[in-house]
Order: sequence, then structure tokens, then C-alpha cells
Amino acid sequence: MSDIVNKLWGFCHTLRHDGIDYGDYIEQLTYLLFLKMADEKGIDIPTQDGIEYDWNSLKKRSGTDLTDHYQTLLQVMRQAPGILGDIFAQSMPRFNNPVNLKRIITMIDEEEWTALDVDVKAAAFEGLLEKAASEGKKGAGQYFTPRVLIQSIVRVMKPDPRVSPDFKICDPACGTGGFLVSAYQWLLDISGGAFERSIVPRIKTQTYYGQDLVPRPRRLALMNLFLQGLQPRIYLGDAIYEADKGEKYDCILTNPPFGTKGANQIPDRDDFTIATSNKQLNFVQHVVSILKSGGRAAMVLPDNCLFEGKAGEVFKLLMEDCNLHTILRLPRGTFTPYSQGVKANVVFFQKGFSTENTWIFDARSNVPSVTKKERPLTLKHFAEFEQCYGDDPNGNSSRKDVGVETRFKCFSIREIQNRDYKLDITWLKDESLEDGDSLPEPQDLMSEAIMQLEAVVDDLRDIFQLIGASGEDS
Repeated sequence: MSDIVNKLWGFCHTLRHDGIDYGDYIEQLTYLLFLKMADEKGIDIPTQDGIEYDWNSLKKRSGTDLTDHYQTLLQVMRQAPGILGDIFAQSMPRFNNPVNLKRIITMIDEEEWTALDVDVKAAAFEGLLEKAASEGKKGAGQYFTPRVLIQSIVRVMKPDPRVSPDFKICDPACGTGGFLVSAYQWLLDISGGAFERSIVPRIKTQTYYGQDLVPRPRRLALMNLFLQGLQPRIYLGDAIYEADKGEKYDCILTNPPFGTKGANQIPDRDDFTIATSNKQLNFVQHVVSILKSGGRAAMVLPDNCLFEGKAGEVFKLLMEDCNLHTILRLPRGTFTPYSQGVKANVVFFQKGFSTENTWIFDARSNVPSVTKKERPLTLKHFAEFEQCYGDDPNGNSSRKDVGVETRFKCFSIREIQNRDYKLDITWLKDESLEDGDSLPEPQDLMSEAIMQLEAVVDDLRDIFQLIGASGEDS
């Protein structure tokens, strides 16, 4: 796999001289790989005026005839009905030099992509984005939740659409569709890919939903899910600033984007009880709003969302409406190299049952920081957590608190109330913080400090907006 990524990445350096940046290159790869795999699978591609616009029509052309045909091809695909038109929505050619376009077509044609596992094809995109992130290219981190973490969350959440006739799975910040793809792959694994014929259309077309703010990751999500044989519904838009669509879901798996960049305004939504400009806390309110009663959710949240100004108010309401049964404290460096220094958690809750106890699993204390090469994130990081979580996806399995030395500890709602619903709870002494050789990297410490400062800025911004609003009323 790394050979393919290195080959594609090496060509990206050549394309920079043609004015194509890494993001545009990955986008063009999306179109071309789709056409190649559609050809391998025998999928019909629309014709226009008797002219074919498929992979073979590109292969046999060169020079300006190739670039002109490619431009028309994208236009034809944009106008195609259904998911095909969605995948190519707003697509524009970026190749100015026909020689470069011909070279990448030849390069892609050398690989039999459908002979590879779908995971591997997704890894090709992720590998390119990862390289971009490691070389300091801004914006790559928005696409990522580590695959190992996604798989662990999916295993404990068990998003099985066979349990009810209208079961729907959603990621309202889906990026390239990692959670949705993994949820379907989990279903294939546990079922052996054998479904009752009567439910196949529903699983394929009415089960997997998502949304993303940015067209490029949405396009990649559509493609990745299409390659699984699915026809998902992936909306384009801002999940927290748009009005509620009225759709409800049984299982939500999501990692809202970190940081405070964005509108920096308090959303004007009747279903958001707590007014805050913090994006992640608004995503918490959004997820609670779009969950069905009895539905379950798993959300990745940075540490500051468990303790900053409005966090207590948001989690107070959440714990009244939902059973926030489990919190997983993720190892340091989980998101390296995409969001270095960010410390994060996964919160698990079920709507319709108030919280009585919250179990916290500390996968961070006395665990060496994750690094890309020396100490990569692996399944072993979450094996003990999955065992402690238990088989019940709603967190109702029998659990045992064996004292302060364990990584898995129970806290009653009264204890949490006494902390004003602030959930940044620790109990293990972290010996690694006293070991100079195990301290986080300076850039990680700076990133953590920046996130804490941003949390303070969020609080000040909310106060400023409230003062402004009250001034207008008077």
C-alpha cells in the first residue's frame, strides 16, 4: 500500500509546477479512480450525443484532445442523475498540461483497483492526506479519525440495521465517511455478508446518512460508500447552524472538527437550550436533538469540552435526557500527526434514560504518547476498554469497579453534580508526567495550551454576545 501512496505522492510534487496543490490533486484522483473502478466493475457511464465518457475514452486520447474530452466528461458526469451526479457535483478539471493528465491516467491504469480490498483504496486517499499533514499542509486534519479508533468505537456500538425496520446510522460531521464505511464493514463481518433478500434494498439505500460542511470530503465519502455498494444520503452544509431537518437516527458515530475556527456565533436554533459559540458543545446538543428516543451515540470530544465554561450546563442537560454511561480518555497523541497535542475523549450515551452512573476508562495515564513511527496507535490501545465496556452497546453490561488503581472507574450522578457536571475526572497518578523522557513533545504542550486559551476565548465571546444582546433589548 505504501508503494502506491508513494508513487501517487511523488507525482503530486510534479503537478505543483502545474499549479495543482495537494487538495486539488486528491480531488482529481477521486474522479479518475472512480472512472477506473467503474470500468473494472462494468458500471455503465452516461453517453452524450453518441460519444462515450468512460475510462477507455480517456485512455485512448492524448494532447489537447485529452484535456478537452476530460473537461466535457466532468460536465456530463455533473449532470448525471443520482449518486453519480453527487460524486461529480461542482467538479472542474485542474490539469493544464495534457502530458501530466496522460501520465496519471497511465499510472492509475497500471493498478487493478477492484482487486484490492476497499479498505486499501480508502487508505490510498488517507495516505496522501496523511503525507500532506506530516509536511505541514493545513487542512488535512479535518478528514481524519484514526481507523483503529473508529473500529473500536464501532465494535462496542454495534450499529446493526437488522434489529429494526427503520434503523438509521448517521455521522453529522462525516468527513470522508470513515465511521459509515466501518459500520458497514462491521455488519458484513458479523453477518458474513448474507442478508435476507427483503432487507437488502433498505440497508443499501436507507440506512447510512451523513453531513459535511466541505464539498471535497463529502465527495470522498460518497465515493468510498459507493465502492461498498451503498447509496448513502450525505448532505452538504453546516450541521449546527442549519435548522433541524427533522430526521432522527438510531445510532450516531461522529468526531466533530476540533478547534474554534468557523462562524464563532451562537447558533439560532430553538432545539439548542444552551447558548454557546463552542462548536463541539453545539455538536453535543445537535446529536442529542437528532437521536431517536432509545438511540445511542458515540462522540469524540477534546478535553476542554468536558470542563470549559458552558460544558457543565450542556452536560447537565445531556445527563438529564440521556444515560451518559461511558467516557473513554484517549491516549496522548491519538490524532498525530493531524492534530498534534490534542487530548480527547469519546463519550457514549443513550437518549431517553437519565444518567445514574458514568464509567470512565483512562487509556491515557501511564501510557506512552502515541507517535507515528515509534509508538503508533494499535488495536491493543483499546482492547482492555472494549472488554470493560461489555457486549451491550447501550452500556448496560455488568461492570465492576475494583478501586482507585483500576483504569475503569464508576462515578455516581451525585459525585458529578458536586463537580458542577465537569467531567474532566482523573484518579490515577500519571507517573509518565514525572519522567522527563516521557514528557509530551514541546509542540504538543503548546497545542494543548492553545486549546485551553481558545476555551477561555469561547467563554469571553459568549459573554460579549450576551452583553450585546441585552444592550439591544434595552
